[in-house]
Amino acid sequence: MRIVFMGTPDFAVPSLERLIADGHEVLAVVTQPDKTQNRGMKLVFSPVKECALKHQIPVFQPEKIRKDEAFWEEYQKMAPDVAVVVAFGQILPERFLNLPKYGCINVHGSLLPNYRGAAPIQWSVINGDKVTGVTTMYMDKGLDTGDMILKTEVEIGDNETAGELYDRLSFIGADTLSRTLVAIEKGEAPREKQPEEFTYAPMLTKELGKIDWNKTSFEIKSLIRGVNPWPGAYTEIAGKKLKVHKAEISDKKGNSGEILCADDKNGLIIATADGALELLEIQPENKKRMNAKDFLRGNKLV
Repeated sequence: MRIVFMGTPDFAVPSLERLIADGHEVLAVVTQPDKTQNRGMKLVFSPVKECALKHQIPVFQPEKIRKDEAFWEEYQKMAPDVAVVVAFGQILPERFLNLPKYGCINVHGSLLPNYRGAAPIQWSVINGDKVTGVTTMYMDKGLDTGDMILKTEVEIGDNETAGELYDRLSFIGADTLSRTLVAIEKGEAPREKQPEEFTYAPMLTKELGKIDWNKTSFEIKSLIRGVNPWPGAYTEIAGKKLKVHKAEISDKKGNSGEILCADDKNGLIIATADGALELLEIQPENKKRMNAKDFLRGNKLV
């Protein structure tokens, strides 16, 4: 099929690569404008733009797609059979949704209607879910409210971080998209309306990473995994910020927030509402990420 692809981060790259590998004609790639890095000294392309340039596909980067009449004219001229949207980062106006013959197909990183919104993968981990997946859907004017096409369900590993799950789902999403387009071409694609009840996955904030030791060990471990790699979990010990990259549930007990151990033999263990957590990988202020026992071999936290 003749496809216009819209996407920005690395999550979208496997889907674009799969469209090319499957033999579809990717007419153009639409992605977010280039960003500056290191105080504006260097322009950085989005991962999707890098992929498009590698395959010599024309790239469009509208600042605000809703207001860009020049790109609307180009879009009309291309007359795609379908537009594929994967983590593009802008809301499409209805005229863009309605123009392609088969509409706009979105790849979303959750089992809809659960976790509509910007951060479905992270929230599924933060909330301690055991199962998640990918849904393809026909886009409409709402936020992730369109009719569902195909779903692929996967289990979330007990120690899997949001970053690891994000990478895994990017390839599962590409495979689900491939099967979706085959079904659409054959006229066999299902179309299921979403139920009225849904959950929402808002954007993450830096404040979200602050650990509340009054929560259970499982809840805190889930938070640590869910905000890894960004914004990262952290706590304060002796007035200094300590980032926590990895933790495991301990069988020790104490008062919430109490440091039960802090030495290179027993590790760093802090009490929670129902037990304790051993912090395995930490990052003290102005230092690199390291094994907690290694850090405690030559340093004291308290």
